[in-house]
Amino acid sequence: MNTEETLLITPVDNYDAIVNDTKDDDSTPKSELKHLTRSSFPLVVSFVLQYVFSITSVYAAGRLGAKELAACSLAICTFNITGLAVFQGMATSLDTFCSQAYGSGNKKMVGVYFQRATLLMLATMVPLMLVWWYSGSILNQLVPDPELVSMAQLFLRIHAFGVPGLILFESGKRFLQAQHLFQASTYVLVVALPFNLLLNWLLVWNPNTGMGYTGIPLSIGITYWVISLLMFGYVIFIDGIECWGGIDWEKASSNWKPMLSLAVPGVIMVISDFLAFEILTIFASRFGTEALAAQSIVSNVATLCFQVPFAFAVAISTRMGHFIGDGNIASAKILNDLTVIIGGSIGLLSFCLFYFGRHVLGEFFTSDKMVLEISSKLLILAGINQISDSLNVVGTGVLRGQGRQRIGSILNIISYYFLAIPLGYVLAFKFGMEMSGLWIGLTIGVFVLAVTQCTSICLSNWEKILEHSHRIHDSV
Repeated sequence: MNTEETLLITPVDNYDAIVNDTKDDDSTPKSELKHLTRSSFPLVVSFVLQYVFSITSVYAAGRLGAKELAACSLAICTFNITGLAVFQGMATSLDTFCSQAYGSGNKKMVGVYFQRATLLMLATMVPLMLVWWYSGSILNQLVPDPELVSMAQLFLRIHAFGVPGLILFESGKRFLQAQHLFQASTYVLVVALPFNLLLNWLLVWNPNTGMGYTGIPLSIGITYWVISLLMFGYVIFIDGIECWGGIDWEKASSNWKPMLSLAVPGVIMVISDFLAFEILTIFASRFGTEALAAQSIVSNVATLCFQVPFAFAVAISTRMGHFIGDGNIASAKILNDLTVIIGGSIGLLSFCLFYFGRHVLGEFFTSDKMVLEISSKLLILAGINQISDSLNVVGTGVLRGQGRQRIGSILNIISYYFLAIPLGYVLAFKFGMEMSGLWIGLTIGVFVLAVTQCTSICLSNWEKILEHSHRIHDSV
């Protein structure tokens, strides 16, 4: 019986034997780096395009007026934390399940996992719909402007109709990525972006069909459905159909516990990161308009740079899942070691961009001298933070591929909420360091996260990882 069958079909009594006997399947650091680079490039393009969608919405709102811009930003921020982060976190469970199933040769289970995760996310969406519908009562406690709150609530209500489309797209991406079809989402978004721009013109600005502010969430919602349909069109007419065995309601609606055991920690990991930066922005608002504007510039630059290590993380999680599903531990160990080198290299390149471009990057956003002066100082700290953060982002790809989201979630909570944010608050407000204090606190917290997460990755217990993989797939 081969390793694949041993792991996913029959009980295993001696995982040590499997770990020790698994041979290197022609995998070398050079070949793995080449594979990851080739896989990551279309993902970088895809993630940047997806980020551009949110920018076009903010731009459309800004053209209408300051009130519309503020309401749109508030609504998007609310949805990112209560919706997008939740669904992206839950979808990380597919980085484990789908990639390991595909690696084991059990391709039809990739389709079953896709259906199960999609149904799970749609079920989660139902109570969240109530949160968005009645978001005004929550936002009223945080925002003193009733009109702004009312406009943000209206945005979220209209926007909600497109969320099922977003869920299908997010789970569909994982379905295809598990099959090494990384370019699929790029093609979809390249087609959808011009359509989104056209929708903004028709529904927001056009003198005959434009609806003004309400046209913005409507165009986003329609775009969500378009990208999900394009994704399914890709599977049907181009590639990816081999992992689809048809709709199976019985399997999709049962045995959610193993998937939840990875989805919940995945949500915690994503939300902790999202929320930490939102808290940083709230603190920044206490230091005046210029400080808040500078924080916005640094956050936008950091978000764009984030797409590179995140793309590698997705490629790594898929590759790691394939190796574990196939029982190819020798190759998994090579990938494990390579991850630290990749993360560190990306981080150093990002630092150079931030440091040497600190006087130029801010000019893309504003010409205000005070804002540029503050942002140039913060970009140095943000650049230092990029070194550790790149290691963290790439490292989470390893943990997802191994099915160890729980460890990542614990380390994230401790590093952000017991160290980075409290320390940043003390340095900023108690020691008078203001924005620099916030970023120093964040940088120290993220550094600790990088050290602990890399240590966890380097000390991976492959016997337990194989046992866990066997256990969760056996329960299907």
